[in-house]
Amino acid sequence: MSPCTLPFRIRTHWGVAAQPIRQCRARLVSPHCSFRRHLAVAADAQNLGKNDSNRSNPAGHPQGGTGSFQIFDREVKKLQRDRAALKVEESRKVDYLRDEVANRLVERLYDINRNYDHVLDLGAGACHLARALHKPHPPSGPFADRIKHLTCVELSSNYLTRDEDSYIMPPTSSMRLTRMARDEETVLFNPPSKGGELESNTFDAVISSGSLQWINDLPSVLASINRVLKPDSPFLCAMFGGDTLYELRTSLQLVNMDRLGGVSPHVSPLADVRDMGGLLQRTGFKLITVDVDDIIVDYLDVFALLKDLQAMGEANAILGRRKGLAGISKETLMGLDGVYRELHGRPEDGGSGDGTGIPATFRIIYMIGWKEGTGQQQPLKRGSGDVNLKEVLGGEGQDFGKK
Repeated sequence: MSPCTLPFRIRTHWGVAAQPIRQCRARLVSPHCSFRRHLAVAADAQNLGKNDSNRSNPAGHPQGGTGSFQIFDREVKKLQRDRAALKVEESRKVDYLRDEVANRLVERLYDINRNYDHVLDLGAGACHLARALHKPHPPSGPFADRIKHLTCVELSSNYLTRDEDSYIMPPTSSMRLTRMARDEETVLFNPPSKGGELESNTFDAVISSGSLQWINDLPSVLASINRVLKPDSPFLCAMFGGDTLYELRTSLQLVNMDRLGGVSPHVSPLADVRDMGGLLQRTGFKLITVDVDDIIVDYLDVFALLKDLQAMGEANAILGRRKGLAGISKETLMGLDGVYRELHGRPEDGGSGDGTGIPATFRIIYMIGWKEGTGQQQPLKRGSGDVNLKEVLGGEGQDFGKK
């Protein structure tokens, strides 16, 4: 049994969009989930991107390779995933989080009424998206029926090849599956004419599920994704961001201050939803939609949480991190579980706990952006409307056409 023995819950926040908000559907059928929805405040499009995180390239343009500003050790991340994938059964038990994210991302694909010749899965992990594409979806059937060829790119070859094709998809599937063990941070940067592997205007869609939070130069990767897409083709992404693991962050800060007299980073810095809307705009995407899910997982204790993170290959990979379990010293671990329960344990996540477990929040940012192409929807010219707002308001509104 997985260390995550308690059911997990999902809180859905509605869209924060650079274009008019598109409602995302919540039709999950997982027996381990219950749902509570909360309305999130929609940010104005003009304010998106003003508060870019320090992860972003200030210019927002591709640099032809990874930028000089490095936060994550990609070699360590590869090693973490390689080691985690060697324990196949344990690794499969902790697929629950990335599988859930992939399932919800595929739900968004059903909103796009088209078929695909070639799709790129960037940061594929153990082919979580490929499995989600083959899930039954009555009455239309699995989405894999609409895709001829899926190319999965993943940093860790062990993780990518952990499962045989027979575990991922049924033998009757018509979808061709190709696996490429490459660093998703660099594989897209250059076309073959400049030593790269992927031609421009190649893919009918690019999808990334649960991986881009480990990218150092996110603006360059987004611009490169735009390059390999065919015109008028979508990019769909789900990445961990915002308040992910905020319970662990705050508990660690208090314990570190008390026992070590200072604070050191144990949880990776993550992009905010407002950053992502701005970055997509700056890297050439159109018709952008961003929305957020909070997936709350209940664990028996903080040690079960850290063990699951390690088994997922999602442990700390910040440059200069401390060694040990998630980079946490023994002194910190000794007091962490008690502080965590006091701050964030039940009743209903309000603190002081009731002995039934601790919550861990994973905030998932979902994004859809389109490469520019002919035939896309375009905003009308200012003043071209033929309906007077005063008439819509029943004659009670201000006549904006007069001064």
